[in-house]
Amino acid sequence: MIRLHDTAAGEVLPLSPREPGKVSMYVCGPTVYGPPHLGHGRFSLVFDVLRRYLEWSGNDVVYVSNITDIDDNILRRAEQEGRPWQEITERCEAVWWRAMDAIGVRRPDHTPHATEYVEQMVAFVEDLVARDLAYVTSDGVYLSVADVDGYGLLAHQSLDDMLAGGGERAIVGESEKRNPADFVLWKFAKPGEPAWPAPWGDGRPGWHTECVVMSLDLLGEGFDVHGGGMDLAFPHHENERAQAVAMGKDFARRWVHNGFVEVGGEKMSKSLGNFTNLLDLIDEHDARAYRLLVLQAHYRSPVEVTASTVTEAESALARLDALARRVADLPDAEPDADVLAEFSAAMDDDLGTPQAMALVFGLVTRINTLLDAGEADAAAPLAAAWFSVLGAMGLVPQDAAGDEVPDDVAALAAARDRARADKDWGTADALRDELVGLGWVVEDSAAGTVVRKG
Repeated sequence: MIRLHDTAAGEVLPLSPREPGKVSMYVCGPTVYGPPHLGHGRFSLVFDVLRRYLEWSGNDVVYVSNITDIDDNILRRAEQEGRPWQEITERCEAVWWRAMDAIGVRRPDHTPHATEYVEQMVAFVEDLVARDLAYVTSDGVYLSVADVDGYGLLAHQSLDDMLAGGGERAIVGESEKRNPADFVLWKFAKPGEPAWPAPWGDGRPGWHTECVVMSLDLLGEGFDVHGGGMDLAFPHHENERAQAVAMGKDFARRWVHNGFVEVGGEKMSKSLGNFTNLLDLIDEHDARAYRLLVLQAHYRSPVEVTASTVTEAESALARLDALARRVADLPDAEPDADVLAEFSAAMDDDLGTPQAMALVFGLVTRINTLLDAGEADAAAPLAAAWFSVLGAMGLVPQDAAGDEVPDDVAALAAARDRARADKDWGTADALRDELVGLGWVVEDSAAGTVVRKG
């Protein structure tokens, strides 16, 4: 079973699912008030790869990722644009899914929306208030974190250390809060804002309450993985955990967080104003290039995306595509067991995708060398394993299957094959030049000349 870095423990630990062969995952999804940036794309790709690999390894995976469709940012944008807030969320969610589809992220099994769960959230907060673990102020209902055992686990700091002036996670107090670290569970609505009924006053749920209620409802207590970007570990995930602990519930067994996308050494985020719209990248480049960049970096390390790194990724993808076309007609074979074992060893060690990608590109060289030597039978098991590994990471090479080759072009390709068989290299080269002049890319495969549109 895979070993993953658990943020709570601060070390790499076996996943150890609560039910052998079945993995339950909750990954914090988007707040839909603007276009997704590259940071959103990274966490989506990281957990897409984890999900795919777990399934490739024989596990049944239930994958949940939420949509926050009520939030201060949504209401601010609706006011700025003079639109209904529902129109903002519907439009931005559609953009989100367009981007996810483009980068090959599989849709979650469940995509709960916060507005669908308000009744359950009210009941959850009501229970906390009844237990005297939450209290009402003039602007909402707050959790009393001093009553929660181990608050600060994900930040690796005690509550005292996080108070203003102490530790890395400094917390500044606000009026009416019993403790500066207390956070809102329910926000009272201001005039003109959307609101739902609650015993303490009409309003809407706090962000931290949304995820704890939805994850427990869909996955149950003690689910296996709670994931998201590193910036969510504290306070968002810590505050989710605090509510579950306060209610005496088992929460996530493992906490997994990916690193930042950086621009000039700073993390990419909307608040810093340096985010790059994910749609811009996928509209201007091969969308697979971003997945490749994410795979080539360890998920907990920062990754910097620039025009040059994207271009380099596209060149690397061209090598994969070329090999896919070259091996398309190889005989069926069982995947090479040693290759699959090497891939599993890399991925089981804290999702070691950089090592896995080194294996992938090493296989490109090995397979091409065998084909150049005319050893198609020896290349076939390696090619089968290569395709299997790529599938497990969601990195699908493009082959020539979709190109319709006109009869006259096919005839030129066949004539070139005959010339090559007769070792008439001058004629073969002239036929290649003619095909290229007609706008076709010409490549050699085990089955002969392959042509595709350039």
